[in-house]
Amino acid sequence: MLSIIIPALNEEEYLPLLLESIKKQDFKDYEIILADAGSKDKTLEIAKKYGCIIAPGGLPAKGRNEGAKIAKGEILFFLDSDTILPDNFFEKALLEFKDRNLELASFCLVPLPKSRISSFFMNIFYNQPIVLLESALPHAALGILIKKDLFDKLGGYDEDVKLAEDHYLARRAQKLFAVKPGIIKSTEIFVSDRRFRTDGWISVGIKYLLCELHLIFLGPVRSDIFNYKFGHYKDKTKK
Repeated sequence: MLSIIIPALNEEEYLPLLLESIKKQDFKDYEIILADAGSKDKTLEIAKKYGCIIAPGGLPAKGRNEGAKIAKGEILFFLDSDTILPDNFFEKALLEFKDRNLELASFCLVPLPKSRISSFFMNIFYNQPIVLLESALPHAALGILIKKDLFDKLGGYDEDVKLAEDHYLARRAQKLFAVKPGIIKSTEIFVSDRRFRTDGWISVGIKYLLCELHLIFLGPVRSDIFNYKFGHYKDKTKK
């Protein structure tokens, strides 16, 4: 079984798109756990409509850990709530995960709505680097497959890390257990460009570059230096 774990806060606008894309998959051996951080909109109502199991949430690391505690699957799949899965996603991803004997894997991203500018920035500043650095400096964000026994051995996400806790998870797996995280090549994940439209491509790019340098040279980000906020996109992007 696959346990899909989604941390969320006030995601009534985007959550149905993700859940519908999961429902349309041919692969059906999964459970969906929504870790809710106190939504005040229709997020919980939508999650229950799609048969999600509800877990307590908080910041994303906290929500993912809480979801993992009740997960029954041998493989965990952490997803952000503003993502959408393409057709045949699970068949392709899980087959490659098994064939390459991976224990932890992530994906390249396709911004939605598609545009030349957004695709250029995503490919140049994220997709191409994470593929090139797949073995040397692993990355994992927005969509992460990980075997539950490895996740448990790692003690889950470090909830004191404020930003890039997912990249830090992959690097701890590599350092502590000689795991070789991989980037799945057979499929990808669609993601809303709302964070880039809201905060600006350049601003987001600089922030994540500085965060990357912090992670490499100083260690994980445990302070609020980058002013990370959870669930602050809704009002600015709603039309």
